[in-house]
Amino acid sequence: MATLPGFPDDALPDLDPSWLSVPAGLAAAGLVLRYAPLSPDAATMLAITVFSICLWIGAPVEPWFTGLLALGLVGVTFSTELALVGFRSPATWLVVLGILLGEATSRSGLASLVERYSLRALARRGTGDARAAYRFLLAALSAAALGLVVLVPSSLVRVLILGPILVSVGGVFTERRPKIGLFLGPLFVTYYGGTGVLTGSLANIIITGLVEANAGLSIGWVEWAMWLGPVMAVGRSVAIALVAYVLYRPRDADAVSAPEADDDGAYPGEAGGTEIEVSGEQWRMLAFLLVGVAIWATDSLHGLHPFYGALVVTLLAFAPRIGVVGPDALADADFSIAFFLGAIFAIAEGLRRTAFTDLAAGAILSRLPEGAPLALVLAFVVVAAIALTFLMEGLAVASVLTPVLVPFAAGAGVPLLPVALVEAVALNTYFFPYQSAVLVAILGLDVVDSRELIRMATVCSLVTLLVLVPIQIGIFVVAL
Repeated sequence: MATLPGFPDDALPDLDPSWLSVPAGLAAAGLVLRYAPLSPDAATMLAITVFSICLWIGAPVEPWFTGLLALGLVGVTFSTELALVGFRSPATWLVVLGILLGEATSRSGLASLVERYSLRALARRGTGDARAAYRFLLAALSAAALGLVVLVPSSLVRVLILGPILVSVGGVFTERRPKIGLFLGPLFVTYYGGTGVLTGSLANIIITGLVEANAGLSIGWVEWAMWLGPVMAVGRSVAIALVAYVLYRPRDADAVSAPEADDDGAYPGEAGGTEIEVSGEQWRMLAFLLVGVAIWATDSLHGLHPFYGALVVTLLAFAPRIGVVGPDALADADFSIAFFLGAIFAIAEGLRRTAFTDLAAGAILSRLPEGAPLALVLAFVVVAAIALTFLMEGLAVASVLTPVLVPFAAGAGVPLLPVALVEAVALNTYFFPYQSAVLVAILGLDVVDSRELIRMATVCSLVTLLVLVPIQIGIFVVAL
């Protein structure tokens, strides 16, 4: 690029194409302000939303920075109270605590036990067939990844915990295909399988928070698991594992180097032929996580938000003497996503207060036949949510669409519960990395390229939409 006279060549940075999203966002916001048939407040709020979405799509800066900018715009234009409304939401703080729990789980060494047990079990099987070894490891690691969904309430944290472990386990294969499969399969299970557990996905948490704020409907942890768990947690995880096996099973039956016992008869992870040693810290961390699961699973008795389960586990994990990590762990935790969440909730509340969501709900509802059956309404919600994810990041869709669906469900004469649940399913079904921060994080681990990631995501999403979603909608129709 050209430089200004008198300036050195490196005084100004090269212009990244992603920065074009800034003028594009400003232009889109200007068009909204000038031509949108809305009240001045609604047009202003929608303009801020459109500008923020353009920056989240183009990503010239980190999402948290755009979030801070959106908070500032909302605060200056409307009120400080509206700008900070998201930081009063328990959903925001549940995610913050989930980050701390992920750090504690990683530092305690609990996550590494998955690798040690998997390699020991493979060694004891003594298989020299790469396909059999791949089937075994894929099934074992996928089951562990699904179990982690229940224990760690953040899909991004789970991906960052599991990623290095999966790379290490995949090293037993000499062929690239099974290494990719063992990497992507369990990561997709722990990400997409989170749909069936309320605390397993950030989209779930945002949706329930907005539904409760806008409609007063509180969806419990057990209630969520009962409706979505069988199909969208267990069934989806099995489907993903099968996809990973079909796409990435080894071609060469000899492309495996199974671990062998040493001279003392010990397998990997063992010492002197004894069982794998589990430290006191690892046992305590597991016990703490199970306490959190117990609190979540009994929410119908005590009525506490899932935030409190995560709070108890965090207090135990960081407590002096009995905890597994010290305050220094805070230095490695990245809380920047809190600003992203704060902006999402502020935008959603602003759109609701300015009556934009009511207008949008009416426009959407007008496209449905009058008296449409529940199955058609739910299919319509899935299509609308999926379509929006091609325009903006999935969590941004949750912030914009969920407040609209509340009056939409009332106008269509259908229960809000299945509408919110199928929205969560749709907002955990992606095809391209830009649609999800978690997919970007997987790509950032530098194990697979974008083409391989898109291929796996596309096949898993098509299986979800063509097979699992119709089954889930059928369950709602029969039960409701």
